[in-house]
Amino acid sequence: MNRIIPNPITIISGNGYCSFDRFILEFDDEFEKYHKPFNDLLEKIIENQTQPSKSVKVKCIYEPTLATEEYILTVEKHLISVQCFDGAGFFYAIQTLRQCISKNAEGLLTFPIMVVKDKPRFKWRGLHLDVCRHFFRIDEIKRVLDLMGMYKLNRFHWHLTEDQGWRIEIKKYPLLTEKSAWRTEKDGSRYGGFYTQDEIKEVVAYAAERFISVVPEIELPGHAQAALSAYPQYSCTGGPFEVWNDWGVSDEVYCAGKDSTFEFLNDIINEVCTLFPSEYFHIGGDECPKTRWHECPDCRKRMKQEGLSNEEELQSWFIRRIEKTLLQQGKILIGWDEILEGGLAESAVVMSWRGTEGGIKAVKRGNKAIMTPWASMYFDKRPYEEDKKVNLPILTWEDVYNYDPLPQELNEAEQKLIIGAQANVWTEHIHTEEELEYMLIPRLFPLSEILWASPERKDIESFRWLLKRHMEFLIQKGYNFAKYREEILNK
Repeated sequence: MNRIIPNPITIISGNGYCSFDRFILEFDDEFEKYHKPFNDLLEKIIENQTQPSKSVKVKCIYEPTLATEEYILTVEKHLISVQCFDGAGFFYAIQTLRQCISKNAEGLLTFPIMVVKDKPRFKWRGLHLDVCRHFFRIDEIKRVLDLMGMYKLNRFHWHLTEDQGWRIEIKKYPLLTEKSAWRTEKDGSRYGGFYTQDEIKEVVAYAAERFISVVPEIELPGHAQAALSAYPQYSCTGGPFEVWNDWGVSDEVYCAGKDSTFEFLNDIINEVCTLFPSEYFHIGGDECPKTRWHECPDCRKRMKQEGLSNEEELQSWFIRRIEKTLLQQGKILIGWDEILEGGLAESAVVMSWRGTEGGIKAVKRGNKAIMTPWASMYFDKRPYEEDKKVNLPILTWEDVYNYDPLPQELNEAEQKLIIGAQANVWTEHIHTEEELEYMLIPRLFPLSEILWASPERKDIESFRWLLKRHMEFLIQKGYNFAKYREEILNK
C-alpha cells in the first residue's frame, strides 16, 4: 500500500528492497552546491545506525526536460537515483524516500524497489501563521517549517503586524519594537515579543534549506493600531493610542491623506524587503474600517484631489500607491480579497478568504489568485466535535481533504490563474506552541494532499490509514496533538 503523503503521480513497484545503513552521495555539477545540506538531510534518516556496514549510492542527476520541483526517483537494489531540474526536486524526492523507510530483520534500513514520477499540482502550497495575537519563538517557527518541508509545502506566510502587536524589528523606527511589540493585557500583565532582523534572516535561511519561501505580511491600511501607538502622527486623529488588548478590528487606521504616512510605510517596506528574498510581499488590505477616513479632512482633501468618489476607491488608491513601492523593489503585491473593492492593482495577487468569490472575480479580471476560504482553510477552527475549548465552527481533516481549490465554474484559462491555496492559522485562541501543533496536525496532511496531488487520485479510506501512520511518526518526533491523536488512531 502507498505510504506517501502527498500521493505521487505514479509509483511503479518492483520486487524486493534496497537495504543499507549509510549513503554515498554523488551529484552532477549543477547540484554540487547542495552537497552538504542534502548530505545532512540523508544523515538524519540513518541517525540511529551506529555501525555502518552496507552502503548505497545516491545520485542526483540534472534533467533539463523536467519542470521546477518535479522529480523521478528510482530505487534499485544497490543504487538510488533522482532525476530533477532543481534542488527542490531532489529535496522532495528525499521526503518521499523517508516516508517509505523500514527496517529488516538484520537491522538494516530498507526502501522498496520502485520508480516514482512526481510533480506538484500547484505552484503556491502555503501555510499562514499569525504571530501577533500570540507570539511564537524562533524554535517553534522552525518546527512548523520542518513540518512544511516534510509534506512538500513551499510558502510560509508570516503575519507580522496587527492591532495587537508589531513583531519585526525596523531599525529606522525603533519604537515599533520598544512600544508596539508589547501590550497590557486586561489582567494588567505585559505580553509581547518581536523578532530581531538577525532572527528574521535565520528563519528565512532555515526555510530556504527546505525550499520554502517566506512571505512577510505588513498590514495596511488597517489593522494598524499597534504601529500607531508608537507613531500616532500617521493616523487621522493623532492619538494617543495603546496597543490593542482585544480581538476584532480597530477603527484606527493609517491616514490616507498625509504624504508622511507613505514616507513612513515606504521606509518600512524597503527595510523589510532587504530581509525577505521572496518575490511576493503581502500587504493585508483587509478589514479596513472607513470611519476615520470619512471624518478626516486630510482624507477628504485627498479624495477630491484624486477624483475619488468614495472611501472604497480611496483604499484602492492607497493600495496602488504602495504597489509602486513594491514594484520598485521587484516585489509582487498580495492582498486579502478586500483589495478588489474600488478597483484592483494590475499586478496584484488576490488571496480569497471570505469565500471563493474574490478569487473568481480576480481571475476573470486577469489577475492571479490564491484560494484560502474561511469555510475550508482556516485552521484556527475546532478540529473535531469534542473540542469545546472555544466557540468556533468545526473544520475536520475530512473537510480539508474534500476541498478543491479550483472552482469548477472557471474555464481552463481562468483556472491557470489560480496559483494555489493555503491554510491560515489565526492565534486569538492559540496561546502555546503545543496548542499550535495540535491545530496543525493532522489537518496539514490533507492540505498537502490537495495542493500536490490531483483530485482523481483521492481515496479517503486509504488516506485515513495514512493519517494514522504519519501521526505515529510525528509522535516519535515529539510533536503535540494528544487529544486529536486518540480520536483518529482509535478509529
